[in-house]
This record gives sequence, C-alpha cells and structure tokens, in this order.
Amino acid sequence: MKIRRPAVAGYFYPADRDALGETVTSLLDAAVPHATTGPGKAPGWHKAVVAPHAGYIYSGPIAATAYRWLEEAGEDVERVILVGPAHRVPFRGLAASGADAFETPLGLVEVDREAVGRALSLPCVRERDEAHEPEHSLEVHLPFLQRSFSAFRLVPLVVGDAEPADVETALRLLWGGPETSIVVSSDLSHYLDYDSARREDRATASAIEALRPQDIGPTQACGAVAVQGLLGLAAERGLRVRTLDLRNSGDTAGPKDRVVGYGAFAFEEA
Repeated sequence: MKIRRPAVAGYFYPADRDALGETVTSLLDAAVPHATTGPGKAPGWHKAVVAPHAGYIYSGPIAATAYRWLEEAGEDVERVILVGPAHRVPFRGLAASGADAFETPLGLVEVDREAVGRALSLPCVRERDEAHEPEHSLEVHLPFLQRSFSAFRLVPLVVGDAEPADVETALRLLWGGPETSIVVSSDLSHYLDYDSARREDRATASAIEALRPQDIGPTQACGAVAVQGLLGLAAERGLRVRTLDLRNSGDTAGPKDRVVGYGAFAFEEA
C-alpha cells in the first residue's frame, strides 16, 4: 500500500493521536450547529463547503463550523472530493495523488482509486505525488473529515496554475449524488489590518453567496481558482449558498495589525 504521510502534524495541528482527537472533538462541539435535517430533507442537500486551512489555533473554529454543518449528511457520505491550492510545488493543472491512503495521527483515509482514475482521464489532471507530499491545504482537513464521517473514501486534488474551468470540469465529472460531498479548501484575505480584512472578507462572502466567481481573485482567497470552479458549477446546478462563519486570525489567536481571513460557506442542493 502506498501511503501519503503527514507533512504538517505537530505544526498545523497536534501530532499526538489523543491530543488531536480531543482538539478536533472540542472544536466541533463548540461550533454552532446549522441543522437543516429532518423529515423531507432532500437527498444531497448538504453537498459542499468552503473551509479554511490554516493552523487549528487560527482557523480551526471556523473550519469546525463548516464540518458541523456538513456532518449532518454523514451517514450518506461515502466519498469526499477535497480540492485545495498548491503552496509549495509549482505545476500546471490539477494534481491527483498516486497514494492508496492518506495518513493522519488518527489513522488512514482510503483514497478512492476508481474516482481518481476517472479524474485522470481529464487532460487538466495528472498524477503528481510531489505536489501532495508537502502540501497542507488538504491535509489539515483530514482529521475533521475523520471525526465527521464514519466511513468515506477520499479524492484529493491539488490545484496549481490552472483555470477555474479546469476545477469546474473535474467537479462536474466527480459530482455524484448524496454519497459524494465536496470540500474546497481556501483562506480569505491575507495580512491586512483587522478592519480592512473584515470589509474585504464581507465583500468576498457576498460574492460567494451571489455565485459570482468573477468577483473573487487571488487577493480575496488563496484558493480562488478552486472556489471559482465550485461557484461556476453551483450556479449551473442551482445550488444555494450561505455563509456559516466569517472571522479572521485577529478573532481567534493572532494580533490585529496583520490578519488572515477565514470563512465557512455551505452549498445546498434544492
């Protein structure tokens, strides 16, 4: 079995299994629930989220808000498409992984090799393990997924120098039904002062809610290309979007002179 080992355990989140489990559980328990379940809930209602990928001390509470919402569909979810931006290795297109599983201190997450194979049929997707090995934008989500879903397989895609249409095409191919959820990994504004960041991030949240990918660029979201791709497909499929949480590092664990923005956004199928 080929395993992608953790790259940022002990840095972005605890490396100890028990400490990590307690941290994620406490973050999820503290998150405000946004229940829309119950009789008559349409299959696939909880389809996708956008959630941040910084260290847990900074963005963990906001990411937990997204997962608290997404886990309401947990018993239906068999596959998670996880898409995030490349921070370490430059390349063109989207990078699939050749691994059979991704490892965290909580255990192994099986990769859906069949779904990855379908993604690799697209000209914009290539297998690039070197892009996955040091990348944190996907890894930091895995412990939340492991705590939120009892059993699922992963389709990990890192976005390099790509077009939003590339992400949209890949997501369309892998969209599936209620058995498939999508997580797009992105932080928002970077290194503005607190008040400027709040204004910028509110504008970005409005663009996401209005399904306006043209109003989001790399200064508004480091995962802008992945977010734009999801927004394009969400508009095509008539999804509704709402902001679940919108804060920054000045609200959680950092100073307020240079902050990073974080948002949790829910995509609902009618």
